Amino acid sequence: MLGIGMVGQVAGTVAASVPPFLIPYLHLERGLSLTQAGALAATPLVGTMVSLVLWGVVVDRWGERLAMAGGLAVVAAAMLGSATADGYVALGAWWFVVGVGAASPNSASGRLVVGWFGPERRGTAMGIRQTALPLGMGIGAVLTPTLASSRGLMTVLVAAGVMVAVTAAVCAVAIVDPPREPLDRSTPGGANPYRRRLGLVRIHLASALLVVPQYTVWTFMLVWLIDARGFAAGLAGALVLVAQLLGALGRIGAGWWTDQVASRLRPMRQVAVAAAVTMLALGLLVDTPVAVAVIVVASVVTVVDNGMAFTAVAETAGSHWSGRAMGLQNTGQYLAAAAVPPGIGAVIAGPGYGWAFAIVAIFPVLAVPLIPVLTEQVTEHR
Repeated sequence: MLGIGMVGQVAGTVAASVPPFLIPYLHLERGLSLTQAGALAATPLVGTMVSLVLWGVVVDRWGERLAMAGGLAVVAAAMLGSATADGYVALGAWWFVVGVGAASPNSASGRLVVGWFGPERRGTAMGIRQTALPLGMGIGAVLTPTLASSRGLMTVLVAAGVMVAVTAAVCAVAIVDPPREPLDRSTPGGANPYRRRLGLVRIHLASALLVVPQYTVWTFMLVWLIDARGFAAGLAGALVLVAQLLGALGRIGAGWWTDQVASRLRPMRQVAVAAAVTMLALGLLVDTPVAVAVIVVASVVTVVDNGMAFTAVAETAGSHWSGRAMGLQNTGQYLAAAAVPPGIGAVIAGPGYGWAFAIVAIFPVLAVPLIPVLTEQVTEHR
């Protein structure tokens, strides 16, 4: 189930990452401004943001298999539809629907892992599952700019749509929903967790702040390497893939770390401090020879907190609320992430990359005091 959940998340991530990785193509070959290309690339994030809680309801009520297979089918249909779009408005509309479907694996695959693993292994398992996001981004970074330059936009979109369609079929056949305890509203697994624990809201807010540096690096590393550092598209994509693979390993290590210390939130706070330091260093060193190495480090540091927070949310919410809680968790993250391409793109177009990276360091600083370390409880809810 862990492997199938990962495959579904990878497929959804590859599809949703196609528009951001088309920014260099749209900007340098199609003539769109960086702000325009960034706004178009943000449409899948907006679609994901507005549908995460609804997919969480589907997971809680009808199970993980229906949610993941159905969501990926939506992604496949919309991606294939976007290949025939006439104009950028239509293209953005199709990409919005891609984001709606891509929201389903975020809640469904996470719930699949939490439901099948006990708390002593859950952090490591969730860390492995979370590698699907950087792996999907890395695959997208390698394939998208290369295919777009050599074969055109339609080839990229059709290839992504076919890949997701196959994955949806696999999920529909192979996923087995995990067992759940009987619903009892007098127990933590049945009662609304938001009525008794403010800590959930604090985790949501902190995670939304921490996703800003993550998506800044994910969205603009490729175009920075090509536009500001003079890298060829293929070489830049390969470096992004390496960075994403390192980020995947970092997520596994972070999950194992939380299992060893029996805490998700203490490590999360330490990672937030490291993210602030790394982004500030990147802003200060952006024009120096070490900047490429620093941005690779930033691509690792800024992603490892996600699995920690996701696991903490699921454990706190319980088996009958974890889908909705994960949906709310990711809604806040995607709300922040959707503002990154146009917002940071505008800063880059003005003061430049150095200022943009340095300003982003403010967000993890604000997240540190929000992380509810003192009220954390690591409990088992199957």
